[in-house]
Amino acid sequence: MEVKVLGSGCSKCHTTIAMIERVAKEQGVEMAIVKVEDHDAIRSHGVTATPAVIIDGRIMHSGGLPSHLEVQGWLRPAQQAMGFLSQATRHLFFTGKGGVGKTSLSTAAALTLADAGKKVLLVSTDAASNLDEMLGIELRNIPTPVPGAPGLSVLNIDPETAAESYRQRVLAQMGAGASDTELSTVREQLSGACTTEIASFDEFASLLSDKDGRFDHIVFDTAPTGHTLRLLSLPKAWSGFLEGNDRGASCLGPHSGLKMQEERFKAALDALSDPAQTTVILVTRPDKGAIAEAARTSEELHELGLHNQRLAINGVFRASTATDAVAGAIEALGQQALDEMPASLRALPQDTVPLRAFDTVGLPALRALLSSRASAVPVSNTADTELAVAGHDLAALADELAAAGHGLIMVMGKGGVGKTTVAAALAIGLVQRGKTVHLSTTDPAAHLGGTLDGEVPGLRVDRIDPKVETQRYVDKIMAAKSPHLNEQEQALLLEDLRSPCTEEVAVFHAFSRIVSEARSSFVVLDTAPTGHSLLLMDATGAYHRQMMREFEGQGAARVVTPLMRLQDGAYTRIILVTLPEVTPVSQAAALQDDLRRAGIEPYAWVLNKSVLAAGTQDPLLAARLDGERKQMARMAAGLAKRSFIVPWLTRPPIGGAELAKLVNGP
Repeated sequence: MEVKVLGSGCSKCHTTIAMIERVAKEQGVEMAIVKVEDHDAIRSHGVTATPAVIIDGRIMHSGGLPSHLEVQGWLRPAQQAMGFLSQATRHLFFTGKGGVGKTSLSTAAALTLADAGKKVLLVSTDAASNLDEMLGIELRNIPTPVPGAPGLSVLNIDPETAAESYRQRVLAQMGAGASDTELSTVREQLSGACTTEIASFDEFASLLSDKDGRFDHIVFDTAPTGHTLRLLSLPKAWSGFLEGNDRGASCLGPHSGLKMQEERFKAALDALSDPAQTTVILVTRPDKGAIAEAARTSEELHELGLHNQRLAINGVFRASTATDAVAGAIEALGQQALDEMPASLRALPQDTVPLRAFDTVGLPALRALLSSRASAVPVSNTADTELAVAGHDLAALADELAAAGHGLIMVMGKGGVGKTTVAAALAIGLVQRGKTVHLSTTDPAAHLGGTLDGEVPGLRVDRIDPKVETQRYVDKIMAAKSPHLNEQEQALLLEDLRSPCTEEVAVFHAFSRIVSEARSSFVVLDTAPTGHSLLLMDATGAYHRQMMREFEGQGAARVVTPLMRLQDGAYTRIILVTLPEVTPVSQAAALQDDLRRAGIEPYAWVLNKSVLAAGTQDPLLAARLDGERKQMARMAAGLAKRSFIVPWLTRPPIGGAELAKLVNGP
């Protein structure tokens, strides 16, 4: 291998050469370094900033010092693929904490397999998927070919479309002999949130049980961990529920509508449990919280019978110089998290993906993500570090919220943007301003405990625990109806309440209860990642419509539903949290559109982890700042009516003391 190093012979050039020689020795790579110091010769290569590195005629680096990880990538044999690609099973599941890069890695993996001549279907199970933006196509609920990627098709499991299709199949099973009353009853039974969930699962199960072999690989880009674990547990849950059940759950319509899926559920369970067919790639970043969640997920997947697991560590960063405080802190925190990785994860086969200088939008960027020889992205001038959007800090937001005296504060956004941190900090800020505050979460993954890292005086903290709420709901229904039923009828009712969809109903009831508390105090709600929250909003809307129908002409004006409270800007303030990157900002904008269609107006946006606001001169981080400026400009152009900025912090905002700093002001 010939490696050309272009430069004037300065200290940075010598450092670059020494780093390349050291890495080559570590990796056992034979290579020859050619120094190019003549100015005209350097210009003839199209290089404008030195030191520069050219390998096999490609400019790999230009300007500043390369990182150790970048050099490793340059010298790694080109044919060496990620383990989850070189040993790819038919089904590949990418899961992990929100924001770790599941969509980027799953899409890049699907694209790589398709480029190798395979027929690949990329499936999103996330109701808030951003695959359309990454691939530049409109997502549909049928396999859609991706232009520029022969062999690759993409499919989005859309909950509403899946639910309508499911309803039509169930109604068709009833036959022509069904009366209008029976059909109307079944339609009503199939209008709830549980039908949406089982319909989405039905689509998912059909892909797993597919035997026609149309695709060589099916790659699943899943929703954040809590929702995905729920999805992957459903094959076993529904199979157990159906076994010996000759009635079916009332919320799913007639027995035939449920029983006709039993064979498909079993096939899905068999496929998930077969290591020759299915691999689960646990995606994480070098972050303590993400790694801890990956470890918990791994254990739960083992309990579900999914033992074929791999670990993909995404976004690993190495600072170029020791003098940049922000870059050094980012690397140190990442390395500490990796050093403290639980033994259960360390034992898994691993793949490492370095932090890239580009956003993973578009086929070229996605193809470069997993490449061991990704070309360097030109580094722009970093002298201009002024923020492109006028914003305030969280202390100013806490002051505004406290002025209301009471109310519901819902913190929403894409997984991994820092919703829990912002929610916890605002709750602490309100307590410090003398308010009574209840901090809760609807997120199945529930990160509040780890973020607070201990009790905060004056702050009431809990979570909507699906299992606890389900048991509470079952007990309530049984207590209300049992006195009027005989022993056999009680047994049948309890059997119906064992339906997995009961959990969705119970969680909604708990959510409604918490919303009503904000009449006299502050309730700060850390919501689940966008897709799961939208399903909760759907349930809220369905309940509202049901109440309006039931009380029509009977004093409906006196009915106050949870949706009406969310629509009341004086009662509820929605805080959208995002990162200064194209995908999180686009998803926050889409969420804002969804909320507005439901008559809910967001109060403010919080731009979290701004490297631009923190200040850095690291070449790789600096290359990402242009993208950050563009997203700030998008917000300033009308996306956000109010904006607040949280800089990237050299100390993680964990624990009451660090969180309090975010809302105490200068």
